[in-house]
Amino acid sequence: MSNQSVVATGVTLAGVMAHCGGNPVGAVKLLVGAMASAPAAPEPYAALADLRQSGHAELKAGLEGDGSLSTVPAQAYLLFLDGDMDNAVMALGSVTGVKPGVPWGAAPWFGDARFLDTVSAEALAEACLRALDYGQDLDSDEMRERFVPWFHAIDRVSRRSPVPESLAAMARLPRACGRYGLSFTLCDRADAGGRVMWTAVARANTWRATGDLGRAAEAFEDALALDPRNWSLHLDLGDVRAEQGDFAAAVALAEQGLRHEPQEISLRVAAAAYRTRLSGSSDDLRALAALAPELTNTPYRDLLIDYACAGPGLPPGLVAEVRHIRN
Repeated sequence: MSNQSVVATGVTLAGVMAHCGGNPVGAVKLLVGAMASAPAAPEPYAALADLRQSGHAELKAGLEGDGSLSTVPAQAYLLFLDGDMDNAVMALGSVTGVKPGVPWGAAPWFGDARFLDTVSAEALAEACLRALDYGQDLDSDEMRERFVPWFHAIDRVSRRSPVPESLAAMARLPRACGRYGLSFTLCDRADAGGRVMWTAVARANTWRATGDLGRAAEAFEDALALDPRNWSLHLDLGDVRAEQGDFAAAVALAEQGLRHEPQEISLRVAAAAYRTRLSGSSDDLRALAALAPELTNTPYRDLLIDYACAGPGLPPGLVAEVRHIRN
């Protein structure tokens, strides 16, 4: 019996247990397969509730000892049944991050009023971040459709509990999906609950995603006003200035960040790259070449190398040597 046939013929606890030889953890894995095939179908969840109700003593211990993702959607539903909405949504966020191509949010419990009226803003925000953990591309019509239940949950919970830091974190998911309007709405709701640096950063990154670098810079300036010693904000704003072609401002911002965190490798590489682009200094390009291999963020490292190698009057041989690091 395949997972697909389980869905097609109707799921019953007796049928699933018979297929799994009475093993409750095996039954859970089969039911998760059915959930993945048709996340909105109520039958697998009903069978799982029956399995829980039947009192298999080894079920909880078996699930706790199973670290695979093959049981996580079931564990999320069981947590929902136990009234633990926060851990339920975080579990669903984890499996969504690994397999965003499955519309796990279509699960009936995820749209249930008991869940939406109880889950905390903090837990939903963490779940949104987990859904983004693996950096998968979510900016497509297909993905936006799959995440509609998430957008509904975010909208409802953010209205009920406008915790600024949590709403700023939630804003990352719709932004990743290209739902910029919802991201900005969350920032506005967060500001109504009190202005915090994280909201300004969320707004800045959303403007940056839309391509409006001027407004992105303004929002990063707002963030810096709220947290002026934050080296990362200096770097973020410097990167935007570099995108705008203002390398003098980019140098100044990177160097300001270094005054707060002098050993931070990303600041050191950025400062060397922006100085090279501004002045065409071979010494700065050599400094970049020495530092760049330490920067683990490869796309960012390569971008900085590209900026630097476009500096005026640099020796072609040295430029080729530094570009070799990029390749």
